[in-house]
Amino acid sequence: MATARRPRHDATSEIAIFGRLIKPDKTDLSRELAQYILTLGFGKKDQNRMSALAQRNQDGSLSSDDKAELDHFVKAGHLLALLHSKARRTLNSRKVS
Repeated sequence: MATARRPRHDATSEIAIFGRLIKPDKTDLSRELAQYILTLGFGKKDQNRMSALAQRNQDGSLSSDDKAELDHFVKAGHLLALLHSKARRTLNSRKVS
């Protein structure tokens, strides 16, 4: 019987490299830049497309091009989450100071 293996965190992935680059745990953004970053997000058209791709992925009906597109959206979402994390940390640290 085969055992399921959890995927390893890939330290060389684009997301991991970008995470090390921007240092999301640091609070070195200006308040204005942090506030601006928190306004960034996917528009309605992209949200609808991601939803459609995710549904088709669950159904098992994605083409290889669609899988690649979904992967691109996932990576972009991770990058956005890293930026949002850094922005929130920056703003929260400025409230305490």
